[in-house]
Amino acid sequence: MLASRIRVSTIAALVTLGAAALAFGEGADASGPSKKVNINTASAVELAYLPRIGARVAERIVERRKEKPFARPEELMEVKGIGEKLFLSLKPYLSVTGPTTLDSKIRLSSSPSAGRASSPAPAAKEKPANAVPVGKGR
Repeated sequence: MLASRIRVSTIAALVTLGAAALAFGEGADASGPSKKVNINTASAVELAYLPRIGARVAERIVERRKEKPFARPEELMEVKGIGEKLFLSLKPYLSVTGPTTLDSKIRLSSSPSAGRASSPAPAAKEKPANAVPVGKGR
């Protein structure tokens, strides 16, 4: 009797976990970066929608593709101002075929400066009222 209860509760837990994993997987697809920028056809303004890409780098991308269209997204690292680290943050949004579907600027929330700005300032150490200042000449 006890073994069958354990078996039934284990099966119920597995079914619940499976359903939760399925729901989570479907939600991840919907919230993922499905917006793309075709680096071979996008205007400089559309390229500037990419995270950490400004007008100058967008113009450099346009100039580079006039010489030779991009065959792979990795070729974007040949453009001055785009290194491996920046490319990796751009990669989910890049395409070399199809339409450009990105229609607004992407802001990444994982920048180091954003983390520092939101953290509270450390509390200043208070000196006791009867402390004698220490300095030059004393």
